[in-house]
Amino acid sequence: MIIYVAFDDTDTLDCGRGTGKLARWYGGELPDGCRLHALIRQQLLVADDIPYTSHNSSLVCMIEAPDGSVIPDLIRRGAAHIKKHFVEGSDPGLCVVAENDPAIPALKEFGKLCLVRKVTQAEAHAAVGKAHLSGHGGTNDGVIGAAAGVGLTALGESGRVNEWHEAGFTRTVPQETTAGFLREYRIEPLAIDKNAAWIPDGDIIGNNGWLRPNWVSGRPILPVLGIAPNRWQTLPKKKGEES
Repeated sequence: MIIYVAFDDTDTLDCGRGTGKLARWYGGELPDGCRLHALIRQQLLVADDIPYTSHNSSLVCMIEAPDGSVIPDLIRRGAAHIKKHFVEGSDPGLCVVAENDPAIPALKEFGKLCLVRKVTQAEAHAAVGKAHLSGHGGTNDGVIGAAAGVGLTALGESGRVNEWHEAGFTRTVPQETTAGFLREYRIEPLAIDKNAAWIPDGDIIGNNGWLRPNWVSGRPILPVLGIAPNRWQTLPKKKGEES
C-alpha cells in the first residue's frame, strides 16, 4: 500500500534548508515495515497574491506500508518532525492520505485547482474529507500546498521525482549511465526532440549530477536531448533550483 505524506511551507528564505530536505529527513524516521518509495516535488501556482517562500512547491513522500494501520504513527511522526525542525516565520502543513482513501478523487481536483488560481484553507479541508490535514504554526497556510501535493501526486501527471527506489538513489547514480540501467529501476528515458524516437538500452545518458525525472502516468519519465549518436543529456538544473 502507498501512503502519501505531504509537507508544505516548512522553511523561510534564510533558514538554510528547504522543505525538500525536511521531507527527505522524514524518510529516515519511518516506522518498521515502511520505506520511502518516492519523494515527489509539486510546483503550485506562483502569483503575486499567493504567499510563498521561494518556489511555492510542496513535497510528497510516497511511503510503502504493509497496511493502513501505520497511518496514526505516520501522522504522529510527521507532526513531531515538523515540530523538531520548525522555523519561526514558516506556516507548515501536513497531509497524510492512503492511496485508497475516498478523498483521493476530490484531492486530485483540488490539486489541479491550485495550479490555476488562489485557493483557501477551507477548500483544502473540504477536499481532504476525513483524511488527515493539519497546520503546525504561523498562518497554517501550508495545509493548502500539502493537500494539493497529495492530490497532484496521486493524479500521476504532475511533479518531479526528487527521490526514487531508495533513499539517496537519485543522488548516487553515476553521471553517465545507459538507458537500460535506468529502465532496470523503472525510470523511462524519453527523447524530447522532434523525432521522439525510442532510446535503445545501450545508449549513454548523461545527467550532470541532476537526475530528476518527471512524474508522468504515475512513473518516473526522464526527458533527454540527443547530443551525439547514441548519446543523450538530461535537461540542466536551473539556477537557484532546489535539489
